[in-house]
Amino acid sequence: MEEPTVNIYHWKQLDPEQREALCRRVEAAVPPEVTDVVNEVIEAVRDEGDAAVIRFTEKFDRADLSGKPLRAGEEEFQAGEGNLSEELKQAIAFAVQSVRRVHEEQRPGCLELCEVRPGVFAGERCTPIPSAGLYVPHGRGSFPSVMYMQAIPASIAGVKRIVAVSPPDRRGNIDPACLYTAKICGVEAVYRAGGIQGIAALAFGTESIPKVDKILGPGSLYVAAAKRALADRVDVGLPAGPSEAIVLADDTADPRRVAVDLITEAEHGSDSSAFLATPSGGLAEAVQKELPALLAKLDPQRAGFVRDVLTGYGGIVVTETLDEAIDFVNRYAPEHLQIACREPFTLLGRIENAGEILLGQDSAFSMANYAVGCNNVIPTGGWAKTCSPLSVRAFLKSSSVVYVASQGVASLTGPVAALAEYEGFSAHALAVRLRGNRAT
Repeated sequence: MEEPTVNIYHWKQLDPEQREALCRRVEAAVPPEVTDVVNEVIEAVRDEGDAAVIRFTEKFDRADLSGKPLRAGEEEFQAGEGNLSEELKQAIAFAVQSVRRVHEEQRPGCLELCEVRPGVFAGERCTPIPSAGLYVPHGRGSFPSVMYMQAIPASIAGVKRIVAVSPPDRRGNIDPACLYTAKICGVEAVYRAGGIQGIAALAFGTESIPKVDKILGPGSLYVAAAKRALADRVDVGLPAGPSEAIVLADDTADPRRVAVDLITEAEHGSDSSAFLATPSGGLAEAVQKELPALLAKLDPQRAGFVRDVLTGYGGIVVTETLDEAIDFVNRYAPEHLQIACREPFTLLGRIENAGEILLGQDSAFSMANYAVGCNNVIPTGGWAKTCSPLSVRAFLKSSSVVYVASQGVASLTGPVAALAEYEGFSAHALAVRLRGNRAT
């Protein structure tokens, strides 16, 4: 008997618990064995520094670091650039230009004050965070796109020290496209350290890898768990775990394009998730029929990832109405959402929770992932309900700024004193009354 290609769920037939279970991700249920490994590695890096980073990099990534420093040298950057084709370098330059264009628009003014009432001014001043550590995964592929998606907004924000960590290959080398991208995007240093040990090194600092104030970047279940474990020590930014996507489609959608978009995020790994949500049983059936031929076109490893996803944390959700399909989307709060419907713009206002929304079938996930200009580091695990994609704002913090001129003192004295006395803060009240008396 042939194995199923994809899970099929009929929304109306699911009870509340089953609907809730459908919205779970692999990262939400970290098994004890993962937690144990994460804690072991974090403690070792904290206590042993570089030695632990090297040991675990050799163990987990099977990398030969013999005689290699953790920091990539200038000769590696030069060799990496020399090994890249002109076509790839031009593609990176094209994408960098798009991302820079979009993110330049996110930069706020240095000082923004409003006159609350005559003589009373309040607002905020934005300044960059001191340092940022960028995590760039490598275990399941090479991701220069993740490098420029993080480095560009950090650079635009004005972060003084930007460094990156990334797992090396088995010869101990960092991906050449990532090195090239780091160089053209303002990254100060790149270190051959991935996984839990890379995150821990950025959080604690080692002899070679400096401690940073904020760690960003997507990663595996182990990386997500490490960031969670270190969240009380360092700002770990938005939750960015295994990839996830939903295609919201009606009966006007082209089944073949729906099918290929369904598998796009699923090919990231077996711990990803991907759903088609549709009120059209005919579309669901047609997409199901398209999948085997598409899987045959993929690299065997990627095809295996897709099968795992579509029979695991993914599948096709068939609803009775489009309203129900939209309800599922908002419950799930996906990292990526494509609206493959007759009138996608009319549905946009009904989407409450999604990290990224692509309108129409010509707006492919892969386009947004690489070169449209929006960021591809997006909250996962349902955090799109409260978090936003990576942006320049992630690398800035704001300070409230207040200026009270003499003409504004009188209007504030009475209300402030009354509130302070009600809350029992007599010194607060005294401070404004002294100024109020002087003003009159």
